[in-house]
Amino acid sequence: MSAVSDQSPPATGSSSGASYAAAGVDIDAGDRAVELMKEWVKKTQRPEVLGGLGGFAGLFDASALKRFERPLLASATDGVGTKVDIARRLGVYDTIGHDLVAMVMDDIVVCGAEPLFMTDYICVGKVHPERVAAIVKGIAEGCVLAGCALVGGETAEHPGLLGPDDFDVAGAGTGVVEADRLLGADRIRTGDAVIAMASSGLHSNGYSLVRHVLLNQAGLDLDARIDELGRTLGEELLVPTKIYSLDCLALTRTTDVHAYSHVTGGGLAANLARVIPDGLHAIVDRSTWTPAPIFDLVGKTGQVERLELEKTLNMGVGMIAIVPEESADVALETLADRGVEAWVAGEITERGDYATGAEMVGDYA
Repeated sequence: MSAVSDQSPPATGSSSGASYAAAGVDIDAGDRAVELMKEWVKKTQRPEVLGGLGGFAGLFDASALKRFERPLLASATDGVGTKVDIARRLGVYDTIGHDLVAMVMDDIVVCGAEPLFMTDYICVGKVHPERVAAIVKGIAEGCVLAGCALVGGETAEHPGLLGPDDFDVAGAGTGVVEADRLLGADRIRTGDAVIAMASSGLHSNGYSLVRHVLLNQAGLDLDARIDELGRTLGEELLVPTKIYSLDCLALTRTTDVHAYSHVTGGGLAANLARVIPDGLHAIVDRSTWTPAPIFDLVGKTGQVERLELEKTLNMGVGMIAIVPEESADVALETLADRGVEAWVAGEITERGDYATGAEMVGDYA
């Protein structure tokens, strides 16, 4: 979001007439990109944000944290992996930013933290101003959905390392939570309900497997309509990652949430196990939901074993909430009111002879 650079000093003049532009870095295009993205960044502003776009650092008024007794800052950083290759192939750049915000801010909200602000990093082989602005537009829209401000970032041009149409995105975010409201393993008790929140699709993990199976092995065309998906393959693969941040915060206001788990790389069981304390075990019943057709398409097309699918893809669940059993109905009602499909998918039990903190049982409905 600041002026475009290639992360190195400008080339010096020489008798051969070398220049930065001749080396592949177009500063004017970078400036144009910044101008195009300004209107989108402005839409994300919170009252605590100081200054405008173009400074060397984003400013956030920390005095806003005085309302907390003991504020804990939560931070996270992430990217969207090889999903960017699908966006590049299709020439669709205004949704990948939703994925980036979701990957960062939904990690932050897991501990109960309110998202505050985010910065982005966009790396391109060649700056196409409209393309960069479209990426930032998606990031800004995602920040609005997460309730955070986009306070700064960097767009870097790397000619010679990336092709003219290649790009990657990453981001970092910060949130805040009151110390005595911090969520996590220490709150979980035997008998707690495991509530699953539906994913919007593949989200942003497992695309190396998905691309390998569907594009490389099966040779499917991204523009081909797939009947079981009800749309083209490319449209399915670019469905933005659902952003749960504000839904999770709303849930913590209406019921006694003990923990959240963001289902990303590693799958449902592995991510859920990260918040289960020693001595307890989470059992998730597959029969409580039916994964969307895209998961079956990947599995059958690539003859991928179920356990391999489950440790790579989210299988239709993007976020888990663990709440007291008696609070499950209120939790489901709150989520339904916010348009989030959710259901009780399991429970917390004693560890017993289980080797891990979470296990999936039964067969999908």
